Amino acid sequence: MKWLRIIFVVLVMVIGGNNIMAIEEAPYTVVKKENKFEIRDYDSYIIAETSVTGDIEDAGSKAFGRLFKYISGNNKAREKVAMTSPVTQKANGEKIKMTAPVEQQKAKDSWKVSFVMPSSYTMETIPKPDDSKIILKEIPARRIAAIRYSGSWSKQRYLQHKVKLENWMSTNNLTCAGDIIWAKYNPPFTPWFLRRNEVLIPINSNKKQNNGDK
Repeated sequence: MKWLRIIFVVLVMVIGGNNIMAIEEAPYTVVKKENKFEIRDYDSYIIAETSVTGDIEDAGSKAFGRLFKYISGNNKAREKVAMTSPVTQKANGEKIKMTAPVEQQKAKDSWKVSFVMPSSYTMETIPKPDDSKIILKEIPARRIAAIRYSGSWSKQRYLQHKVKLENWMSTNNLTCAGDIIWAKYNPPFTPWFLRRNEVLIPINSNKKQNNGDK
């Protein structure tokens, strides 16, 4: 019965971890779905963002502690802020050029990592960070092309799915309109095969084109 105990422990970790670390998700509406690909309309939301240097696989870990301290009370109001999802990461100073397929160039190994803030806050009411390396931003409503996948948080897995999404966008005549985002929805101890990961690319909002209308 050892394997049953292992399965039980894994389920407790996953369910418990998700309840603790991902109570709320950035809200969006699915406009179009095709296999693993989606076009989504996101409402505006607030993020707490910080910049770190290093490899893509290490950046999230470097930034996590700093951001977690902020939501744990390291702010002017000494207020705890609920953890939401996803945790997002994008290149700092990234240059994107639309070709066939899309090509991406990064100026340096610098990354912006952010936590999505609960929707109950506004820019006026969100607790201000004590740490000057954390910046609060309001992200305006926008349209996003997305691909969802499970598995490890490796650079290889990220790049594989980024290329798949870029090729799908090219096929569907979708134009990039912002930085490429790597989104992670689960705590680190979640088994790799149960993780929800996504690559997100803002696109120009052309409802007639993106909905496939003639």
